[in-house]
Amino acid sequence: MRTWRRSAAAAIVGAGVLAVILSGCTPESTVAVNVPAQVDAPLADQTVTELRGAVTTAMAATGSSGAIVGVWVPWSGTWVSGLGTQGPGGAEVTADLDFRAADVTGAMTCDVLYDLAADGTVKLDDPVTTWVSNLPGYDDITLRMLCNGTSGLGSYSSVLQGVEGNNPDRAWNARELLAYGISSPRRNAPGAAFADSDTNYLIAGLAVERATGESLSDLIRERVTEPLGLSGTALPGPTAAAPSSSALEGFRSQQNPDGGWTCDQPQDVTVLSASFGGAASGAVTDITDLGRYTQALAAGALLPAGNDRFSSPLPVSADDPTWFTAAGGAYQAGSLIGQFGATAGYMVGSFADPQTGMTVSVVLNNSAGNQKTAAWLAWELAAIASKAPAASGQTAPEAGLPWTAQQMRDGIVGNAICAVPAS
Repeated sequence: MRTWRRSAAAAIVGAGVLAVILSGCTPESTVAVNVPAQVDAPLADQTVTELRGAVTTAMAATGSSGAIVGVWVPWSGTWVSGLGTQGPGGAEVTADLDFRAADVTGAMTCDVLYDLAADGTVKLDDPVTTWVSNLPGYDDITLRMLCNGTSGLGSYSSVLQGVEGNNPDRAWNARELLAYGISSPRRNAPGAAFADSDTNYLIAGLAVERATGESLSDLIRERVTEPLGLSGTALPGPTAAAPSSSALEGFRSQQNPDGGWTCDQPQDVTVLSASFGGAASGAVTDITDLGRYTQALAAGALLPAGNDRFSSPLPVSADDPTWFTAAGGAYQAGSLIGQFGATAGYMVGSFADPQTGMTVSVVLNNSAGNQKTAAWLAWELAAIASKAPAASGQTAPEAGLPWTAQQMRDGIVGNAICAVPAS
């Protein structure tokens, strides 16, 4: 039983702490997100101009025809918008379209794993071999290591790069993908260091299915989306389809033999089977759900108080800033917690500050190029939003971020695969 959920939410509301509202209506949910209430106002015009400039630059750099962005600044206001078009010359992008959630899915898979550990169904220090068969010699990898990214396992998608886009109707068997992942060279010894790998989430998904006898799709619905009132978020079945009947169309530019990219004629990869991304990147969502989910992830709303999910973050790599760490199926960037990444057709970045409630979520509709672009863009948006002026009767927090918007813009432009117009 998980009776703490209902009682914890009641305690929060009873104490007078308001759950933030990211849309015009309150989602029907059983879990409150303990962050400052969102002021009901639009962001200042100057702030929106800067935010829009950041997104359009990233669109140009990645060859994306469209994007959807949501920025929620509790003390200042909100900006939610669709930008660009559905493919070159397509219809205008609106903010209500659905898209693939990319690596945010992995955080949801870990939500389920940590929740099962909280109710005693599994132990985080269980070897993966306790719950996933046919993994001989992997007794030194624990369930906790999967979400902390310290298993040392390689990535299955890096072996199959581009294959899923060329086989859009194929339903992938998780065991087959697992074979590609574990056959890749180990990146390090278990527990030694962080190394991002979608194989971790794949195994975590298989483990929670074995432990409960339920599908991961049902587990995410029961333990993540329904408690948070995320009506536009789900992990689809294996049948090839667009993210929904009302979806942001997804594309992927191809690299030419001369090293250039097909920026004007990208491959349409909107219709695919979610089974390739699965537990790592198969979920679909919309921008309002993504923002609310990220706030809940950052605030630890789905887990009991005192859980240690983010208590021991590890450096992402020796080349990254010290403020960029990882733990529990998520990344921490300064005071922000969230996820980012790319899946066929989409780049997604979404981060929230658990103290101030500031949240930035964005999707670009071209998955080619440097996958850190989604993080750089989210962090650029956060740097701009953090300086948004306080609305009437509100007070802006004093805390800042350890980077500037220009630093993040430089990363995006410096790794552009398509021409970026001079500002």
